[in-house]
Amino acid sequence: MVMEITQLLLNAQSVDGQVRKLAEDNLKQFQDQNLPSFLLSLAGELANEEKPADSRKLAGLILKNELDAKEQPRKFELIQKWVSLDVGLKNQIKAFLLQSLSSPVHDARSTASQVVAKVAGIELPHKQWPELIGSLLGNIHQLPPHVKQATLETLGYLCEEVSPDVVEQDHVNKILTAVVQGMNANETNNEVRLAATHALYNALGFAQANFNNDMERDYIMRVVCEATLSPDVKIRQAAFECLVAISSTYYEKLAPYIQDIFNITAKAVREDEEPVALQAVEFWSSICDEEIDILEEYGVDFTGDSEIPCFYFIKQALPALVPMLLETLLKQEEEQDQDEGAWNIAMAGGTCLGLVARTVGDDIVPLVMPFIEENITKPDWRQREAATYAFGSILEGPSPDKLTAIVNVALNFMLTALTKDPNSHVKDTTAWTLGRIFEFLHGSAVETPIITHANCQQILTVLLQAMKDTPNVAEKACGALYFLAQGYEDIGSSSPLTPYFQEIVQSLLTVTHREDAGEARLRTAAYETLNEVVRCSTDETAPLVLQLVPVIMMELHKTLESHNLSPDGKQGELQGLLCGCLQVIIQKLGAAEQPRAMLLQYADQIMQLFLGVFACRNATVHEEAMLGIGALAYVTGPEFAKYMNQFYKYLEMGLQNFEEYQVCAVTVGVVGDLCRALEDKILPYCDGIMTQLLKDLSSNQLHRSVKPPIFSCFGDIALAIGENFEKYLMYAMPMLQSAADLSAHTAGADDEMLEYTNLLRNGILEAYSGILQGFKNTSRTQLLLTHARHILSFIDSIYQEKAMDDAVMKTAIGVLGDLADTLATSAGPLIQQFPSCRDLLNECLLSDDHSIKQSAEWAKLAVSRVISI
Repeated sequence: MVMEITQLLLNAQSVDGQVRKLAEDNLKQFQDQNLPSFLLSLAGELANEEKPADSRKLAGLILKNELDAKEQPRKFELIQKWVSLDVGLKNQIKAFLLQSLSSPVHDARSTASQVVAKVAGIELPHKQWPELIGSLLGNIHQLPPHVKQATLETLGYLCEEVSPDVVEQDHVNKILTAVVQGMNANETNNEVRLAATHALYNALGFAQANFNNDMERDYIMRVVCEATLSPDVKIRQAAFECLVAISSTYYEKLAPYIQDIFNITAKAVREDEEPVALQAVEFWSSICDEEIDILEEYGVDFTGDSEIPCFYFIKQALPALVPMLLETLLKQEEEQDQDEGAWNIAMAGGTCLGLVARTVGDDIVPLVMPFIEENITKPDWRQREAATYAFGSILEGPSPDKLTAIVNVALNFMLTALTKDPNSHVKDTTAWTLGRIFEFLHGSAVETPIITHANCQQILTVLLQAMKDTPNVAEKACGALYFLAQGYEDIGSSSPLTPYFQEIVQSLLTVTHREDAGEARLRTAAYETLNEVVRCSTDETAPLVLQLVPVIMMELHKTLESHNLSPDGKQGELQGLLCGCLQVIIQKLGAAEQPRAMLLQYADQIMQLFLGVFACRNATVHEEAMLGIGALAYVTGPEFAKYMNQFYKYLEMGLQNFEEYQVCAVTVGVVGDLCRALEDKILPYCDGIMTQLLKDLSSNQLHRSVKPPIFSCFGDIALAIGENFEKYLMYAMPMLQSAADLSAHTAGADDEMLEYTNLLRNGILEAYSGILQGFKNTSRTQLLLTHARHILSFIDSIYQEKAMDDAVMKTAIGVLGDLADTLATSAGPLIQQFPSCRDLLNECLLSDDHSIKQSAEWAKLAVSRVISI
């Protein structure tokens, strides 16, 4: 096999499908039969200068894929395989890899640098391959520039693979020295300089100590700033990428350099090629993000003793920064809206301007208004569009008081432009800006209404007219209508949109049938807007919403028929939108007595359509259909039992869907809806459901985000079937207990982990709450006594940790009350053994949060019945 590996690797890249397939099968067979020999052959191929470049590159890629994978379980499995290989063999492979870094063939050394980093990612954390960094640093002084370039590339990948605490500070200093020297203007080879600049980008996380040292930081910053002036465009772009990363990683160290950085970013934005200019704008967007975060966290009572002070860089730079960004708005491209993923300097400038407005609030308005007034009526479309874009960009951030008067004047102008401007780009941006006006300056929270009974009809006429325009303009008009409807969400009885409800719905349905509705997300936008219009409608329009039901059902029926004719997936997106629309309608009509009764006459047909959708096997659509079924179960209540036989197999499929874990999560939520609707009528299906949920919890292939809702679902099932849950206790309780033990300790967790831990705790507590309530007033409550101590100890430990959020606090205090309420006098002596439960109760009684306080008052009542408080 070793003899043939070159030919197999070449054949695996053949244009002839049969040759390719045979080679792939042979490689797989070699791998399965003798993995050590397979890996060694690949490394040998990669290092062999006499072999073709194509076979060497593929050898390296296969080797890389044998060391790493995106999915956690697969990655873990690959690491274990590498770790268990013979040490002598691994040393041979590593020697081949290091040898490959000196190859004159670019693809070979570039692939090798990635593989070296993957091996380092496995070995360095376990104190293996200690000589690696030393030997790489030795390479830096090699004469052929390509060796230096490959070594710097490897160091960059290595910094990406391992966490900073794995590398000793002495090595970190040497890596940074090598990288920064490679970036230096004295380095004559551009390939080396580019590799060094990319490597610095990856190594910034390692440079904490170096950035704390004034001299070292000055040196690094000087070299990065010099690199932004390199004659090579790729180096300039990479250097600005480093500056962007520095702005977010070391914001608090930037003050001495900010003036110089402003000068080089301004020069790049005005004069450089677009990829470089985009990164220069991105630097200021990144500074805005940092300052928005700091100001949101500390609010107005910002003090100097907070962890990271706010330096108000944006506020200080405003007089120069805003004109620079406004200039970029005039650099639009003719076809910029046609491509959804398009990103150019004008868009980047507008996005940054929006972030600046959020950072400094009212201060931006006087700086932008003259630009708008000067350009909004100019004959050149670019100037009109830029003025409109500038106006739309600054609407989030400043106070409504500062904007209302200006918007009232601008509104008429915008409505005219949306109907009469000859240029599609201007109309597109105008519709987007109207959407922003309705999103940020309209609604129950705004004191002076911008939309009145007097101008409402004109606004609607213009928006409905614009929905007939080109797809990109129509899509933005739908978006504006979406926010217009949303602003009336809390209005109660009478909405100014009510008289126009039928006309609005009809226009949106017409949009969904346009020939070109597939362009610019138009069909999706129309259905999303229809959903919002329905969701925010008042009781007066319920009869009209009811008329929508057969219309949407007919549309869904058509997609099922055409799916059967050509199951090409085109119908999938439309089915998802229609299921989503039905769900919103069901929720809306189900909220009041009379419309609900009218809706129920369609329940059988709706259910049949949802079942038809499941038969089409498309993940996104399954998610929407599941949510629709959850809504239907809520509305039909115990009557839903008649659909369970047909529906159960799809429910089971959803619970087994590990790959598309969102579908699994939504299905778990629907089990909860079914429990609430069917109560003990769910009992015949519980064995199957509980078996599947327990399997899901034991699997390490299921995404962790699905686990909290599964625990919560245990509580829903127990509440629905009461003491019949007894037979599941012996399986459910140990799982809850081990998850509780794991989630009790949060020391050293980052924000993301802490958020997940709190979700997990909440799910566990909801399970305990449902189980306790389910057994209340039955003859089996004593079964829970053996678990009560653990439940109290869990509440105790998370209270001691002090890292729980409000949701966990509320559920925890509820569980304490449930325990006292269900176990009655038996609970008293146990609760007394955990004094911190009493501290938690007192803390919750004093909470500013009304719902926590309410739960605590109920819990106090329950606890006081079993012990004297």
